[in-house]
Amino acid sequence: MKVALVEPYYGGSHRAWADGYAARSSHEVVLLTHEARFWKWRMHGGFLTLAEQLTDLAKNGWHPDVILASSMMDVAAFAGAIRRTAAAVPIATYFHESQFTYPLSPADKVDFTYQMKNWGSAAVSDLVIFNSEYHRSVFAAEASSFLNAFPDNKHVDMVDRVMSDAVVLPVGIDLAAFTGDPIRSDEPPLLLWNQRWEHDKGPEELKAVLAVLLGNDVEFRMAMCGEVFVSVPPTFAEITELLGDRLIHEGHAERSLYESMLRESSVVLSTAGQEFFGIGVIEAIAAGAYPVLPNRLVYPERIAALQYDPTHSLFDSPEQAADLIKRLMPNPPSEDLRSATSQYDWSLVADRYDELLVNLLS
Repeated sequence: MKVALVEPYYGGSHRAWADGYAARSSHEVVLLTHEARFWKWRMHGGFLTLAEQLTDLAKNGWHPDVILASSMMDVAAFAGAIRRTAAAVPIATYFHESQFTYPLSPADKVDFTYQMKNWGSAAVSDLVIFNSEYHRSVFAAEASSFLNAFPDNKHVDMVDRVMSDAVVLPVGIDLAAFTGDPIRSDEPPLLLWNQRWEHDKGPEELKAVLAVLLGNDVEFRMAMCGEVFVSVPPTFAEITELLGDRLIHEGHAERSLYESMLRESSVVLSTAGQEFFGIGVIEAIAAGAYPVLPNRLVYPERIAALQYDPTHSLFDSPEQAADLIKRLMPNPPSEDLRSATSQYDWSLVADRYDELLVNLLS
């Protein structure tokens, strides 16, 4: 079977998802992509240039049986743009994130355009796929609330129909690099925070947790591994100053260095205000780190799937997070917890994608 995988934001976790499936699938997967920048423009205009890529493939004799599209695109407009090339080809749309609940940055104003594009993409797709049950339930609730605010012909009755057929498939992860023995040294334990340096990843809460740790004289080192963009919330500068020499790494890390730091980490901390899956957290757990995560978003679902005690992981306040970190850091890695992450490895997940797309054809 031939699969056209359409990813308008080909970078970070989106790129890892696209490349991972293309490499592991038993089908022939061809990627149609744009660079991971200007996300709003990708949502507005990506459909047209990506449709041209598909048209060029058709001119050269390559025709997809199925299209797997990322939600970082107006899929409804894309379906219209390919009507002469692939009108009868079924489209499955994968939702990495949701514009319904994405926190606004201080520089942004409320704009319902992107919620409407998300809803339209779901409504026209032959199959809607979410990366977590949390994401599916939030999308359903928020879409109904959003649409109900319009004056007439509100689409609300369509939401249940669209969502009843929606499925959950995790983002596959290549966990092979983390199967070796964790690295531990005589130096203070390493605390890992591996998120994008953006407002939706909770810098204020991160600062509060670290302040409690430092106030209690907890010995630790810190690695803040994550993509840094041109505009960074000023709180991150305050955090790096607060940590001083304890901070052994800040910003993007090359893959080999990143893998090494994960294997050295005793605890992985998240303070995210937006998270629909949590690839970095799963990678760190597979490498031997204990998770200390907010008791919100997708994290309770992840901890339950790993069959791990939530009282040893989920926190409701900076003080509780700091207490968990202090208690967990001296402990050796949990092999049961590490092995539980294997359910997300591409070696298992890719077959589920393949089967789902084959079923879509029938």
